Amino acid sequence: MVETLAQGSVIGILGGGQLGRMLAVAASRLGFKTCIFEPGGDCPASHVSNYHFQKPYDDEDALRAFAEAVDVITYEFENIPTSALDILEPLKPVRPGRNALRVSQDRLVEKAFLSDLGLKTAPFAAVDEAEDLAEGLSEIGFPAILKTRRFGYDGKGQARINAASEAEAALEDMAGQPAILEGFVNFSHEVSVIGARGLDGSVACFDPGENVHEGGILRTTTVPARLSTKQRTDAVLLAGQILNKLDYVGVMGVELFVTEAGLVVNEIAPRVHNSGHWTQQGCTIDQFEQHIRAVAGWPLGDGGRYADVVMENLIGDDMDKVPAIAREAGAALHLYGKAEVKPGRKMGHVNRVVPARQS
Repeated sequence: MVETLAQGSVIGILGGGQLGRMLAVAASRLGFKTCIFEPGGDCPASHVSNYHFQKPYDDEDALRAFAEAVDVITYEFENIPTSALDILEPLKPVRPGRNALRVSQDRLVEKAFLSDLGLKTAPFAAVDEAEDLAEGLSEIGFPAILKTRRFGYDGKGQARINAASEAEAALEDMAGQPAILEGFVNFSHEVSVIGARGLDGSVACFDPGENVHEGGILRTTTVPARLSTKQRTDAVLLAGQILNKLDYVGVMGVELFVTEAGLVVNEIAPRVHNSGHWTQQGCTIDQFEQHIRAVAGWPLGDGGRYADVVMENLIGDDMDKVPAIAREAGAALHLYGKAEVKPGRKMGHVNRVVPARQS
């Protein structure tokens, strides 16, 4: 029998950004307290959490004190230092588990994991030196994308290669880090599935959303996505396959390319996901509550959609639009409380809602 957290239990969250902020708000609605571990001060999650350990991830004493102060530990970003997990795991449950982090933290390991499941990915090759890159390009062809295997996000840590003459500069961009070469996928559009798996092994997925990126950063997610009934079913089934194989607990984002030959998995994110923000206005149970339910041992909620939604990220100077958006009918603002506006920085998002149509 699955043991559920009692009211008043404390959920520890590694990371203090906007995802941690929205997780803390969801936890409070269910009667839980939250404690974040985040080196930075005045971070978005600290504004709405009960407790904040403002310590670096290499402070072993602080990590132990954090673990003692909470009942379960989760996280809002995947690049958690392994050394921190070594300390936390023996003290309190960490959900999702370490295997999901191991897979998602390294793009090469992730691609191999997905391929072993029989899922389609872009062609790929490991690149540690110039010879590896030359061999990879000869097999994969052009165009291709060279990416760091670890710590890349929002378009960072990658370089497109359109011809052999660009290979040397692309490899220099990796700054000596282990890399992966990925072939170009000819896709019509990108979608993502936000899926959840509970402690009891139950799986629930939200409708796939259609994503548009600008400059490597997600700009909008629209639901419903342009998918056939079969494509929608396939997307949800493969997300469930990944969740089950990882013995996952919590919410995961699975990004997919839609191609003539079927769905191709781009990447997985073992956490609540930017492309799932639409669920806040489109579903009774949004992705953040679903994640809290899962890590707390609660039954998963009904993720059924009752509205069509377009989620738009507010990036940098988009904050100038806030007064106008606040006057829009059907527009729900979510601002993250970040003190400084910077180019490329996600400052908030808006969910624009219309009644659901048949999809």
